[in-house]
Amino acid sequence: MVGQGQIVQVDGRRLRVTNLDKVVYPATGTTKGEIIAYYTQIAPLILPLLDGRPVTRKRWVEGVGTTDAPADAFFTKQLEPGAPDWILRQAIQHSDGPKEYPLVEDVPTLVWLAQVAAIELHVPQWRFAPDGLPGRPDRLVLDLDPGPGVGLDQCAEVARIARGILTDMGLDPFPVTSGSKGIHLYAALPGEQTSDEISAVVKELARLIENDHPDLATSVMSKAVRGGKVFLDWSQNNGKKTTISPYSLRGRAQPWVAAPRTWDELDEPELAQLDLDEVLARAAAGVDPLAALRPLVAAPASAPPRHRASRHPRSAPAPATARTATATVAALPRCSPRTVRPVWRAP
Repeated sequence: MVGQGQIVQVDGRRLRVTNLDKVVYPATGTTKGEIIAYYTQIAPLILPLLDGRPVTRKRWVEGVGTTDAPADAFFTKQLEPGAPDWILRQAIQHSDGPKEYPLVEDVPTLVWLAQVAAIELHVPQWRFAPDGLPGRPDRLVLDLDPGPGVGLDQCAEVARIARGILTDMGLDPFPVTSGSKGIHLYAALPGEQTSDEISAVVKELARLIENDHPDLATSVMSKAVRGGKVFLDWSQNNGKKTTISPYSLRGRAQPWVAAPRTWDELDEPELAQLDLDEVLARAAAGVDPLAALRPLVAAPASAPPRHRASRHPRSAPAPATARTATATVAALPRCSPRTVRPVWRAP
């Protein structure tokens, strides 16, 4: 049963929030109010990464459950009925017709998504072009997914191997502990190649690592061959697929976050996933390992329909637009490599 809730002002937008004391993560007692507070406070770091991208949400309306009894969740693409009309949106044509995706470019939209239990925010590696169609990818991603019997330390070992190859290609990769089991590697691109071209390059990268280190990694998707190995998932560069956004919460038993990390951290023997309090503490201390993950080209001069020009310059972190929101929701809880020939021109 939905509670009466309260009306709050967030950056000039009026939102109704309900059930702020509802426990969403039973293992830690983390509440809905703390989730809203997390997204409010992390907004300056996550908004530039979401800017201009369609956001697919994963929702847990009854909480995430526990390790032994995880709760049901569902993905949603189409913006929910009854969403405020001030939420920006952009349509993508699917086989069953167009779907309008939310564009998450401000704190009120983040808060509204948290209010409707959209804990996870997933995005593609491209942004919308000025004509309203999917643009060319401005980054690549390699998902290092541990198979049975594999820990985060082996994922880190494979990440270092991939880093050597990507560096030889003229790219600067950034690691993100996924908030689930593994590690994601990102690298900025100039936006000159198609998703298919980038996907082919990352697939070849995965095969190269597999051939050189068959005891550590596999590029084969079949779960039957993943035991004791890190699966190199290159497929998320497909233009129709998405990846959990850095700084997004995860719907695991613990309130873990897809947390950007430094390469020095990946060398630590006690490397572990980070929770929302740890990520907020890092942000408050000015730790943002993804600050340099910006497109290598300027933002488009014009914007697609229903999509205003970006508030967050692509060459710098977002401004601290959470100031007003923080004030109005202050009562909420706080909470040996070989070279792969690149298909793009080196910057």
